[in-house]
Amino acid sequence: MTAAPSPNCDARGAAVDMLILHYTGMVSGPAALARLRDPAAKVSAHYLVEEDGRVFALVDEGMRAWHAGVSHWRGESGLNARSIGIEVVNPGHEHGYRPFPLLQMVAVVELCLEILGRHAIPARHVLAHSDVAPDRKQDPGEYFDWQGLAGQGVGLWPEEAAAPAGVEAVPGLLTAIGYRADLPLPMLLRAFQRHWRPGLVDGQADEETRGLLRAVAALSAS
Repeated sequence: MTAAPSPNCDARGAAVDMLILHYTGMVSGPAALARLRDPAAKVSAHYLVEEDGRVFALVDEGMRAWHAGVSHWRGESGLNARSIGIEVVNPGHEHGYRPFPLLQMVAVVELCLEILGRHAIPARHVLAHSDVAPDRKQDPGEYFDWQGLAGQGVGLWPEEAAAPAGVEAVPGLLTAIGYRADLPLPMLLRAFQRHWRPGLVDGQADEETRGLLRAVAALSAS
């Protein structure tokens, strides 16, 4: 791990109980690293993971990094105060979104496991930026291997979908998982699908999505 301190941080106001993953959404890793360390940008993260697996430490975990912005989960807001933020280098949907290399994902898993060993972060609080800000963000997106992370003990992934819930139950299941209730349903469904049904992100409450919603809600409650 390489130290690359960022000035873009301040004091926390809560204990860490969330881990939020992002993609950088910039044309290169060096450009992203420079921006996360630029005082004028007023953005940062605790860590950045390059495509070749190198990890940069930007902000001490005891400090609040400025990564999630306006964010909400399970009735809480302002999640920077209680979360660790990891930026994963990828050009993102605006600059040629592509799969995340294996070396990079291995480094992400190892880093996440180290963080989980230091903080009491429940699996239901290992989240995408798009989960906590579905009206603004879509990262790290449908190419990110959430299933692989969960297989290594990082986050939630249902072994199989449950019996599909009725369409009328969909808003309540999304809220039970943690999503905001005051946003358009298709927007919330797209965020859910990017994390748990990446094969088709269309914002539709089809049978597979409804089954996965019930399965993830059950895991989130346990």
